[in-house]
Amino acid sequence: MKKVKRKVLVFGTFDPLHRGHEYFLGQAKKLGDELLVVVARDSYIRKVKNREPNFNEETRKREVEKLGLVDIAILGKEWPVTNRYGLLRELTFNVVALGYDQKPDNAKVEQELAKIGRGDILVVRLKAYQPERYKSSFIPLRRKPPRRRSIRK
Repeated sequence: MKKVKRKVLVFGTFDPLHRGHEYFLGQAKKLGDELLVVVARDSYIRKVKNREPNFNEETRKREVEKLGLVDIAILGKEWPVTNRYGLLRELTFNVVALGYDQKPDNAKVEQELAKIGRGDILVVRLKAYQPERYKSSFIPLRRKPPRRRSIRK
């Protein structure tokens, strides 16, 4: 009998990418065999976060890929999104991993998954890594993506 690969799905803006994100992606990677990352579009940041992105979507996607934790990185849907949860229907995955501060709550994601017949998907809330220090809103604007130093040992 062939083992089914466990695919983990995460979402994020990663603007700027920092050690908290690396910790988040590392935790998510441990939950399965493959990690699929959806990087938010610039239009999403402008509308939902009400600001200009520090780094454009292609740069943010490339920086996430460089970490070596991600099997597949894609860009999310352009804003306005007609169905905020549409990607849940389009992508193949077994687990949704949410960051400690991501909205919505687990129950809302589980409800949306059930609506599209994907109620068997596991929704997990991951732990923070030094949230008083590594939160995107605390990180000063830089013109270049930061150099990566791994937190993994």
